[in-house]
Amino acid sequence: MHPAAIGFIGLAVFFALLILRMPVAMAMLISGFGGIAAINGLPAAYATLSAETFEIASFLELSVVPLFVFMGNLAGLSGMSRDLYDAAYAWVGHRRGGLAAATITACAGFAALSGSSFASAVTMGRVALPEMRRFNYHDGLATGCVAAGGTLGYLIPPSSGFVIYAILTEQSIGKLFIAGVLPGILLTGLFLLTIAILTRIKPELGPAGPKADLVEKLTTLRRAATIIGIVGVTIGGIYGGIMTPVEASGVGAFLTLVVAALRRSLNRESVKVVVLHTLRTTALTFMILIGAHVFIPFMALSRIPGTLVIWLTHLDMGPVGILVVVLATYVILGTFLEGIAMLVLTLPVVFPVILELGYSPIWFGVIVVIVLEMGLISPPVGVNVFVVKGVAPDVPLNTIFKGIWPFWLAMLLCLALLVAFPQIALFLPNSMF
Repeated sequence: MHPAAIGFIGLAVFFALLILRMPVAMAMLISGFGGIAAINGLPAAYATLSAETFEIASFLELSVVPLFVFMGNLAGLSGMSRDLYDAAYAWVGHRRGGLAAATITACAGFAALSGSSFASAVTMGRVALPEMRRFNYHDGLATGCVAAGGTLGYLIPPSSGFVIYAILTEQSIGKLFIAGVLPGILLTGLFLLTIAILTRIKPELGPAGPKADLVEKLTTLRRAATIIGIVGVTIGGIYGGIMTPVEASGVGAFLTLVVAALRRSLNRESVKVVVLHTLRTTALTFMILIGAHVFIPFMALSRIPGTLVIWLTHLDMGPVGILVVVLATYVILGTFLEGIAMLVLTLPVVFPVILELGYSPIWFGVIVVIVLEMGLISPPVGVNVFVVKGVAPDVPLNTIFKGIWPFWLAMLLCLALLVAFPQIALFLPNSMF
């Protein structure tokens, strides 16, 4: 049988296993292993499985995943995430939509500490939703800003999305982290602008809260200085060339552990919860990467990616037209595929096209991560929407989805700006490296 035919059969098996609710890592392992065995024989399939498993398990750069996840879990446990929210609320909570703006700001700060969209959505949801409801915020705006703000964990470094992209495309994790800084600030600003526009059109969506005096503002800012300082040390260390991403993740995790110990937040039960959650997230990430590194060689052997590269690059659309087609495909896939699954499934096909067209792989990594963020709040999957639903079970899903659309459009605008002005993403990595 022709390798391309085997490749299409393997893709069909992969999607069938996903429909049967098999975890994406195992679906990639089974279809990839079977495809390699069908094309090159069983010994080659066993060799690929063993070699890729060992390579992923011993890859030093991947140690940033457990360390940053551990750091984010400790930040939530020790109350640093609440401190950040309280400070943001004290400074802007007295304005219309101020609590929603505080939530977005706190999500951005927590994303810079945890690198996880789910952790940001859960933590900020538990902290912010009760406060917004107390001040009669509309459920759509309240849940929408938590779901959208949580997605910033995929873009603002340290981002798990950048780590996965870097491993799959063999790019620099440090460059991708730095490239995400300005787009992360831009998207946060667009979210804040969205809230301002919504509450100006309909003030009842986000009534103003009580005004804090200067003493209270300075007090909350002093309490939040710990988390701000840790973020500054980790991200500043990478930007200044003092630390590698791996070293920065270790320093950040250690500092967060020290703060949690000084705040007497650590006991046997809490440490057990933090460690188990970190292990669960790390194991899931590693399994997905192992599955991807078995599935990707199968795709290469099938010759489907190479054929697609030749076909796309010969289309009479120009590089920009092909890029728009690729991004539109990602947006559509994001409506029913989870972000990491989308990366590992599409990058072996799409990435060679991007390189052939002459686009920067670092810039493309940033815009791909933004499209992944859009998928996190896109119906019908919208993982972050279901995370917020778990925090606010009495809010109908329809209300939450209605609340996220203005933020989804803000993401689309951010994507368009980055396509039009690539230097937004490339200025910092080009000036550093």
